[in-house]
Amino acid sequence: MNRAETLERVRRRNDPWDIVVIGGGATGVGCALDAASRGFDVLLLDQHDLGKGTSSRSTKLIHGGVRYLRQGDLRLVRESLRERGLLLRNAGHVVHQQAFVIPCYSVWQRIFYGAGLKLYDLLAGEHSLGRSTMLSKAETVERLPGIETSGLNGGVLYHDGQFDDARLLIDMARTADALGAALLNYTAVTALAKDANGEIAGVAARDAETGEEFIIAARVVINAAGVFCDAIGTMSDTDAQPVLTFSQGIHIVVKGEVLAGNDAMMIPKTSDGRILFCIPWHGHTLIGTTDTPVATADLEPSALEAEIDFVLETVRTYFAKKVGRGDILSVFAGIRPLVRRDANTKTSAISRGHDLFVDGSGLITITGGKWTTYRKMAEDAVDKAIEVGGFDHRPSITATLPIKQAAGDSEETPERLHPDLPYTIEDVVRSVREEMARSVEDVLARRTRVLFLNAKAAVEIAPQVAEIMEAEMGKDNIWIDDQLAGFRKTALSYSAYSVETASSP
Repeated sequence: MNRAETLERVRRRNDPWDIVVIGGGATGVGCALDAASRGFDVLLLDQHDLGKGTSSRSTKLIHGGVRYLRQGDLRLVRESLRERGLLLRNAGHVVHQQAFVIPCYSVWQRIFYGAGLKLYDLLAGEHSLGRSTMLSKAETVERLPGIETSGLNGGVLYHDGQFDDARLLIDMARTADALGAALLNYTAVTALAKDANGEIAGVAARDAETGEEFIIAARVVINAAGVFCDAIGTMSDTDAQPVLTFSQGIHIVVKGEVLAGNDAMMIPKTSDGRILFCIPWHGHTLIGTTDTPVATADLEPSALEAEIDFVLETVRTYFAKKVGRGDILSVFAGIRPLVRRDANTKTSAISRGHDLFVDGSGLITITGGKWTTYRKMAEDAVDKAIEVGGFDHRPSITATLPIKQAAGDSEETPERLHPDLPYTIEDVVRSVREEMARSVEDVLARRTRVLFLNAKAAVEIAPQVAEIMEAEMGKDNIWIDDQLAGFRKTALSYSAYSVETASSP
């Protein structure tokens, strides 16, 4: 993916694009991938970087959703389990099977969760990753060496999928690009264009780097802007009512030794009725998530003190070694776009199923859903685009389409950016040359996951990353200074304590 070449492609284009997609998260990139694989001319625009929002801040699970099973949403669970199976096949380089253990502190818990997970196995059908089994106390301790053993009765073992969300997103974008899609980050849609009949005919957009403005004609526009879907909707219809409500979830990241072993742990019920996961991730342990209703969406949400305290208080009762604030290497927050239901419904009870709308001007909005079902969401949206645009029907092929894997490091010994993390100088170079990284944050937050794994380490290596990028992009020392100042400010919200003094300018 080369941003300069894509910009020039947009400048030269005289004919309308078949489809313009607004939003560079999982759903938007999924739509671009689906449309391009069907042979449509598609352009994707995002106001910031690909995956800047919710899609890089998930619990890193590709799963059917045990919680949705408890809520009785069997249709969503079945659909998600099928999509889980497809992703494991099509993106096996970044999605893998993960064993989970539910520790049980009573006989009743073992029976209840054991029975529920047998149903989970049944719903998975041919896409099953292995049978769930009951564990004795000794077997539970063996699989979860760090578990609190006082009162432990045993456990239940089951299998789900785990992944790196931002890495999968970038690989999806690379695959879409290889199929002919045009993707532009840092290009905000500022207005929707309409024809004489009041039908959507394209978009107006602005390049955030240069201020250059474009009028882009399109036969169909898909609004896949995630938590910002309502803002795009009002560009089409100023009287449109909001369709979303928001919930914030946070995760903390600690050393891998806290969980120990290779298995993940699922805490089946917290004080607010949610599920909490403790998952091995890139040699660390990721713990989350919360469910806090918030009034608005922010591109860079921050964890609330109460959320951090809630996660720590919950996991302390399950780990023999008590986890404190000083153990946190990184903390990150994400905003979920939830389709509004009853005003009194708790956000944790709102279905994660997706919704598809077409307004009076022909704007297609796809929203809700979850990472696991992005492919099905995209298929539904492009099917609707075919209908709205009057295109000849072309069936989706993404159920069997492999996701393109980024090239690995050379055979020479790679030079690591930080001794505690696997990322290398080559990763930075590739991020700029092939993956449209435009800022230090793009590289350290989404092309690599340094900021999400260790905020202090991210600040420490930011100057080295900035120098590599400056040489690749033809920037100067002023650019480096601006980048480092901005990145240090962003990194503050990823630390349970201030990381401001971790590295000097």
